[in-house]
Amino acid sequence: MYDIINQNYWGINLEMDNNILMSSIAASAIGFSLFGWLIAKSSSKKKLKQYEQYIDDSRTLYHEVFDIEQDSIVIVDQNNEALYLNNNIKKLLGLKNKDNPIKFELPTLIKDGAEISLDDLLENIKFNPYKNLVSFDNLKLKIGRGTVPVSIFVSKYKQLSPNDNKQVRIIIIRDRQAESEKQRIEEHNALTKLPNHLKLHKDLQATFIKLHLKEQKIALAVMEIDNFASLRAILGYDVVNNVLIKFSEYLRSLSDEFSVSIYHTVHNSFVFVLNDINNETDVYSMMNLVQEKLRSLYKMENSSLHLTASVGAAIYPDNSVTGELLNNAYKALSEAKEKGEGWVLIYKPVIKTHGYDELKLYNDMHEGIKRHEFEIFYQPLVDSKTRQVVSAEALIRWKHPEHGMVRPDIFIPIMEKTGFIIELGKYLLEEVLKQQKRWELFKFDQVPISINLSLAELEKDNFVRGVEAQLKKHNVSPELIKYEVTEGLAMQNEERTHQQLSELRKMGISILLDDFGTGYTSFSYLKKIPANIVKLDRSLVINVLTSKTDQGIAKSIIDLAHSIGMQVVVEGIEDEHMFGMLRDMGADFIQGYYISRPVPVFEFQEFLRR
Repeated sequence: MYDIINQNYWGINLEMDNNILMSSIAASAIGFSLFGWLIAKSSSKKKLKQYEQYIDDSRTLYHEVFDIEQDSIVIVDQNNEALYLNNNIKKLLGLKNKDNPIKFELPTLIKDGAEISLDDLLENIKFNPYKNLVSFDNLKLKIGRGTVPVSIFVSKYKQLSPNDNKQVRIIIIRDRQAESEKQRIEEHNALTKLPNHLKLHKDLQATFIKLHLKEQKIALAVMEIDNFASLRAILGYDVVNNVLIKFSEYLRSLSDEFSVSIYHTVHNSFVFVLNDINNETDVYSMMNLVQEKLRSLYKMENSSLHLTASVGAAIYPDNSVTGELLNNAYKALSEAKEKGEGWVLIYKPVIKTHGYDELKLYNDMHEGIKRHEFEIFYQPLVDSKTRQVVSAEALIRWKHPEHGMVRPDIFIPIMEKTGFIIELGKYLLEEVLKQQKRWELFKFDQVPISINLSLAELEKDNFVRGVEAQLKKHNVSPELIKYEVTEGLAMQNEERTHQQLSELRKMGISILLDDFGTGYTSFSYLKKIPANIVKLDRSLVINVLTSKTDQGIAKSIIDLAHSIGMQVVVEGIEDEHMFGMLRDMGADFIQGYYISRPVPVFEFQEFLRR
């Protein structure tokens, strides 16, 4: 056996990782040294003794090399009779060092969930002509009552010597337990032990492949516990962690009971993969069941804290392709959170009314700002009595290099969703201030310009300071700037809105309450919002010539605004008759196509010259 090892092993090229390769190199070095001795063989007794001593040393070194190898190695003949086993395979199989098995029997293997023998595995083995090894991954070795994850590498048969027809091969068994444990830890949440986002994405790939092989409807649902940061502040870090652990224990039992896979992706976020569902009702039922359990999780003495969660879901193939399931579930979650706490929403595709690629438009916006593709148009406001231009509204237009003029109703919603509306607001303010400075230098009659304000800008802590800095930079009076805020936006966060707008008013900037009359709390907001001008929505005056009711509403709002010291702008005026009626009702300023459409700056300057 020892001669077999010394004469043949180095002839097998192990194309594997460094550990095995180093073993092969060591063995090869021994073999080639021995080969040199054979060439230089001599009949002298002294040299013969040296030769025999060298063989013994080679055997010892060879065993040391393979016994420190981390993999299990066995050399077998055509009948699977073991010619050599290293220490690791003896440990793996539970053999003692004194055992010297003649018939090598590898315990049963499990491949793709089915049991197979080593003979079955090797029966139809095919080698690449350029490689001496073939590998088998994702196997399990049955040992006792358990299994060990392994990979098996098998070499080609090698003839022992030209004068011996006996063939041998090397079988290497790599224990994957440590790797599997490391992977298990990496793919599970450290706190709750539920599978995490890494495992989710791996499992989804396999799930989507199976979906194409059979007709099946699945849903992805993303759940976030509401007000999580506040809960940590109120209850404490450890208490909230215990709640998460209890919740996860319940989710694990739910996973066992139903056809659902559950993942704890981050902090307060969980993802549910619901398999073999029939319709949306199944999704709502499951999510409502989970929410009901969540509400009863935390109790402290005689009081309880009613926890809620927002949920967004998407269903394949009803409303999403596989690649968009998770993205669409998050979109639905975002909508659910906007509605309040505890909402469950299922994604509904938005039917596009345009042919633009929204992602491409978003990417183009950044360069568009730098290249000044965004142009400001001005729509005049006139005094209802003198018809003189007293102000104007700044409206943004995008002259796209590929698409031409892109309508605001297309790109503004994209900006609002992505937060780019903040950059646009900065750009708009700076361009208006630059224009004001030009008019001052060229002795034009300057009029205040109003700019529409977004919710994202209002929510920024440094918004007011940024406006103040821009005014100082361009040396423009605050009285030449107005901000328009819609009633709906003002209702989002009343306290925050009041604070920011009050600071603008203190600086000397006028505030217009835009789209007034479209909300159900309009009258109460007249006294709550620090605005000094109210702008009647077009919907209130479109039928004012023919509807006595609309006339009464418009007149009442104008009178009410005047009674609390506010001025009134009426927009949407389309002809002389409407102009005259609203003027007679007491409207201070008029805006609409009858006066002028939004126009570029050069055309607007013609109005200023009149």
